[in-house]
Amino acid sequence: MLKQLGRLERTRNVIILGFAILMAVSLIFFYAPGRSVTTIDPAKSTEVVAKVGSHNITVAELARMRDNMMQMYGGRMNLAALGGSRRILDILVNKEVLVQEAERLGLGASEAELKEKLMKQFSDASGNFVGFDRYKESITARYGDVETFENEMRDAIAQEKLRAFVTASVNVSDDEVREEFKRRNTTFDVGYVSVSADKLAAKIQPSDEELRSFYESHKTDYRYLEPQKKIKYLFIDTTKAGSKLPISDVDLKARYDQTDPKYKEAGWKIQQIMLKVARKDLDAQVEQKAKDLIAKLTAGNGGTVSEQAFAEAAKGNSEDPATAQNGGFLAAPFKDDPNKPHGLYSRTATMEVGQVTDVPIRYAGNFYILRRGESVPKTFDQAKAELLVSLRNERGYNAAFEIAKKAQARLQETKDPQKVAQEFAAQANMTPADMVRETPYIKPGDDVPNIGANQQFEQAIASLNNPNDVGEPIGIKSGFAIPMLVDKKEPRIPDFDEVKSKIADAMKQQRAKDQLEQKAKDLLASVSSPSAIKAAGEKEGFDAGLEEAFKLNSSLGKAGTSAALDDLIYSLKEGEVAKAPIKVGDNWVIVGVVKRKEPDFTSFNAGEQDRLKQQLLSERENQLFEDYIASVQERMKKDGKIKIYDKVLDQLDESENSAEPGLPPGLNFPTK
Repeated sequence: MLKQLGRLERTRNVIILGFAILMAVSLIFFYAPGRSVTTIDPAKSTEVVAKVGSHNITVAELARMRDNMMQMYGGRMNLAALGGSRRILDILVNKEVLVQEAERLGLGASEAELKEKLMKQFSDASGNFVGFDRYKESITARYGDVETFENEMRDAIAQEKLRAFVTASVNVSDDEVREEFKRRNTTFDVGYVSVSADKLAAKIQPSDEELRSFYESHKTDYRYLEPQKKIKYLFIDTTKAGSKLPISDVDLKARYDQTDPKYKEAGWKIQQIMLKVARKDLDAQVEQKAKDLIAKLTAGNGGTVSEQAFAEAAKGNSEDPATAQNGGFLAAPFKDDPNKPHGLYSRTATMEVGQVTDVPIRYAGNFYILRRGESVPKTFDQAKAELLVSLRNERGYNAAFEIAKKAQARLQETKDPQKVAQEFAAQANMTPADMVRETPYIKPGDDVPNIGANQQFEQAIASLNNPNDVGEPIGIKSGFAIPMLVDKKEPRIPDFDEVKSKIADAMKQQRAKDQLEQKAKDLLASVSSPSAIKAAGEKEGFDAGLEEAFKLNSSLGKAGTSAALDDLIYSLKEGEVAKAPIKVGDNWVIVGVVKRKEPDFTSFNAGEQDRLKQQLLSERENQLFEDYIASVQERMKKDGKIKIYDKVLDQLDESENSAEPGLPPGLNFPTK
């Protein structure tokens, strides 16, 4: 295919630098060279983590996917936040299932189809292919490997064809569209009660005799399989340690001067030309006008346009009154937000200064042409507040750590946390009472007060086995802890008094769950009308309310939302109470319609009908396709064609480095 593209006429110097590949269901991220993987070297990891049919999914593929997903979120998420290795592997397996099912049905991508797709995506404003050299340059620079990229394109085409094949029979009638409009736009005043186990459990009070009886028959359920430790620790607060440190303007200016310019960027200038699409039938005409403008602006200059030339074009063509008369300039510099990667202006983050978008951008129904301008640096005065936070965070962290090391040495000598706290309170800018803390008896995995479930803290106390053993300073929430063992209890069955509160909670919850449905039915029986539901629920101590102008597909106050709940409400007439409670999550919900208002069909014009019909078609197609792929995947699992190597996955998750105690965030500025 690469050679075929090389024979195409080389008529333009403009290259499409940004493009998207439609994936039917799965999400695909391509390898981009230069991105490092924290724990796995993609170039060397050929170990197989899963097998789908005859295709092996390697650790390298999973690592690249993970790294690209983290890059997508600006590096702000760890593997656990992305769902772990299994979630990422699910995406890769799902993609391969799609591809193999398409091949099985003879729906693979032909060379002609691949060529057509590449020609379309890599065309300039005039619709001509950008040329073999530019195509190769773009793919190599952005994705590293032309062959791999084209294989991914083939997979994407196959998935599109499979989706079209599976969903070809989906249809929506005019009557269904009208009913859906009615369903979505009917409003209700709904009285409701959410009967929850938590609320009911609060009213249940088991006797001591019942609790002891439960304990005797379930005591092994409460067995402690690991030692429990009671820890007294000195706490050094980084914020308080840093708050007393003097930071002068000279210090801030020095940090400002040392900071890499990219961290001092307020953003960059953007100019735009916006062309409105007044009617849907004018869409193609407006798009062509935008393409003609791009061709005119970039003719003979390699895709870059001067600020003045673009400004003149904006004044004469842009239909955005807020920017047109100002040469198309946005009112303020733009700064990319990694949490909003699909915003209109986000694509300028990868553009060079002076570069214009190669194709018109369709956004919110209109077409845009964007030009990236010069970066706009923050002045010292603009950056001062962020610099102060950053520098104080860094110095506070360092100061707290130094105090913690000294306090740990003194605690080793004295074995007296209170005495050491008094000695270091002034340095830490804390009171001795705030510095000395004590945990209950804890074991690995426990949620420790003021610390949480902290693996680093667990590791720090693991070696403490004798009373007064002192551990190393360890980073915890908001500071450092110097732990000392107070007492240790070996694995055992706890005494009744130790677990009495846990037993009481368990009994209350169990009884509440057993009684919940009947309680909801009894409450419903006491209700005479929809308007009486709220008062009846509140009297019993449950969450209740009257939700006015409620629309389906939204949350019904504290009762939550579900498709079944929507169906029930829609079936009720004004003044009617549901004949039975309905399960929503773990709760039982009682509803009644106080008022029902049908929609005004005057707004149900041809445009709205078409929009709604397309939306319904899309929803049905998505559901049908998801169900189909799920059934294919289940069949392949039963036939042994999908194999997951759990040990490899477990090793990947274990290899994730525990997060080091980092500095508190200092906004845009680095701390070192």
